[in-house]
Amino acid sequence: MSGVNVFGLCAAAAVGLGLYGLITNPQPLRKILAFNLLGSGVFLLFGVVGRRGAAAGLGNDPVPQALVITGVVVAFSATALAIALLLRLFHTAGSTMLGSDAPTNPRSDPFGG
Repeated sequence: MSGVNVFGLCAAAAVGLGLYGLITNPQPLRKILAFNLLGSGVFLLFGVVGRRGAAAGLGNDPVPQALVITGVVVAFSATALAIALLLRLFHTAGSTMLGSDAPTNPRSDPFGG
């Protein structure tokens, strides 16, 4: 089994675990983390695709590398925004749960001050 195949299987496992966590976890913070795991699996898959072109005797393809670098930056900023929004939701509502799981009577100050 070559290294490219191992990385491909790891990418598939990361995408699968991220998708499973995104579907099954009701907590928003865990959904954000699962989405990050899913994205990391996709980035690894792009790296594997770029490496397969190099293994075929061609030069390294810079397009998947550029896409992965750009994707990492965008994923980091999107994660920071999602966590900031989640903290704002907790500050205003007293809970991070949405919909029917949210408390009906939130406290005026969720941090107890």
